[in-house]
Amino acid sequence: MRKLFLSVMFCSLFSIPALACLNGETKELKDGTMIYMDFQGFVPRGHHFNNPEDLEKTLGGLEKEYKRTKDLDYLSDKGYILIILKKYKEAIELYKRIESIAPGRYSTASNMGTAYELIGNNAEALKWIEKSIEIKPESHFSSEWIHANILKAKIKGIENYTSESLIQTDFGNKKIPETDLTKDELFKLRKSLFYQLNERISFVKPEDKIVAQLLFDLGNVAFLMKFKDEASRDYEEAKDYGFKDPIIQQRMISLSSITAGKEAQHSSIDESAEEMIKIGLSVFSLLFSAMIVFIFRKKIFLMLR
Repeated sequence: MRKLFLSVMFCSLFSIPALACLNGETKELKDGTMIYMDFQGFVPRGHHFNNPEDLEKTLGGLEKEYKRTKDLDYLSDKGYILIILKKYKEAIELYKRIESIAPGRYSTASNMGTAYELIGNNAEALKWIEKSIEIKPESHFSSEWIHANILKAKIKGIENYTSESLIQTDFGNKKIPETDLTKDELFKLRKSLFYQLNERISFVKPEDKIVAQLLFDLGNVAFLMKFKDEASRDYEEAKDYGFKDPIIQQRMISLSSITAGKEAQHSSIDESAEEMIKIGLSVFSLLFSAMIVFIFRKKIFLMLR
């Protein structure tokens, strides 16, 4: 299954100083512009957006296409570009305009929530993110509940973010993570965490407590699902984002020990197999010699007389 997971295409790398989850309905805009390309894997890297100059040019084209066709997708994509360009207030006004024309569009609610979060209005951001969940709960691999939890925690002014406050579960405080979640629940959580982190890392540079905690949690999920290399990379990235709890080092040591133990086991199996082959060849040689002697026993007997 790991090869299947690693063949799924997901997101690239770019960072601007903010804290949000941005939704574009597609990676390719209505006018055919490709906004970003994806990397393989389940280790979050963020999006690598087109350079600002090209994005500015895209804005004018989208406005022209909307005037020509009256298709709101062009305006929605324009708002999406405005957010990438950090023109948050312009984006908000544009999405208000779209909402007045066609209330209840998912992309309007989702991107409005993102823009409000980026200007620091977490209460208004939460209102729009919850509305986007009502409109399209399956969007973003059904992961927007994590975004809502992040906003709730920020509104409460929580200083120390925990697994429980952000993803409503915990992986214990032992050297190896523990969980009551089923394999299917872990798989779903892994997808949700990856998506939310991949979006958020596109806007957040280290250090950041929320990203650090979520990366640690993603590492725990990968550990439990036995994706050792993936877990190790998640933990390393969590440390880069400022995860300070000593438990992460203990789990990295446990991870290394398990990996080393498996390698030693494989080495032992290989040595045993080699020894068995040698013994087998020796036995075969003896049996073959005995067969030759049996077949030519009369000739050998006469030669010895």
